[in-house]
Amino acid sequence: MPNPLYLARHAETVFNKARRMQGNDAHTPLTRDGIAQAEAMGSALARYFAEKGEPVPSLWASPAGRTLQTASIVAEHLGVPFFDIRTDRRLREIEVGRWTGRDYAEIIATEGEILDEEHRLFRMPIPDGEHYSDIAARLANWLQEADTAPALVISHGMTARVLRGLLAGGRAFHGVPIAADVPQGTVMRIADGSEEPIHLGIGASGPKAA
Repeated sequence: MPNPLYLARHAETVFNKARRMQGNDAHTPLTRDGIAQAEAMGSALARYFAEKGEPVPSLWASPAGRTLQTASIVAEHLGVPFFDIRTDRRLREIEVGRWTGRDYAEIIATEGEILDEEHRLFRMPIPDGEHYSDIAARLANWLQEADTAPALVISHGMTARVLRGLLAGGRAFHGVPIAADVPQGTVMRIADGSEEPIHLGIGASGPKAA
């Protein structure tokens, strides 16, 4: 697995702002605030690698439009061509089935509360979608296949929490270690079983901002 792994959560999208469920199929471009968040991520990372005297790691992203848009802005700051960004479906966000694209209030009105407030996670099971164990399995598979060179991954709120849980530990939820939530635009450095924030984003937090 990459060591260290720099893991970033994508910036705010129009669906985040409108409180709609994103899933993976809908095109959900960044808002103006989201673009500013991505610019801040890129600037912070460029400064970090320059100060550390470290080369820029390989850049990975979920194939979702919002992660690629975030990654493209970050890549410009790092001097990485967009076409060098590697994508992998195993880095995508949690699949939410029939909730995809729908307003949160509408889902709650027709299907009941969708959040486990104690853990700040979607309740289980996700209808027609994934359980957290499914996410953990595909991420573990990606980690197993990735080489040991440092990597920067642009991913999603839920996916990043599961990946951080696998690598640095977290509170168990239905048998899966899941890390604490962080705001959109946050970048974490994970190495040797521990993590530290490189840049703390100013976007929303919680599963409704995934």
